[in-house]
Amino acid sequence: MLEFLTKSFLLTFLKFAAVGFSGLLVDYGFTYLFKEIVKIQKYVANSIGFTLAASSNYILNRIWTFESENPEIVLEYTEFIAISLIGLVLNNAILWLIVSRLKWNFYFSKLIAIGVVTVWNFLANYFITFNQAI
Repeated sequence: MLEFLTKSFLLTFLKFAAVGFSGLLVDYGFTYLFKEIVKIQKYVANSIGFTLAASSNYILNRIWTFESENPEIVLEYTEFIAISLIGLVLNNAILWLIVSRLKWNFYFSKLIAIGVVTVWNFLANYFITFNQAI
């Protein structure tokens, strides 16, 4: 059942996580900018940060993580963004749940949401966007 958990698969996940960390910096930076400085509503600011991070992550994952040579870049990017948008819905739902219900700190809660959504994004992009053979 878990035969896809190979050394190559785990290495790809580590690369994806490293790219994700760079996305985390983009995400947090722009979320902070729009929430704290521009004074946009926190969930809208979160969405902006998340979307900008997803775009930078696509470029880095295409080049480094998955070494994609797919000539259908627009289709590949569209799939990546669609998966990221599903991740955004999950991210905001988790964030809302933790902040509103548990009354935890917004930025700590955001970190938890990002962790959960990273697993979703990796698996969906591995099997769909970059269509990695097992």
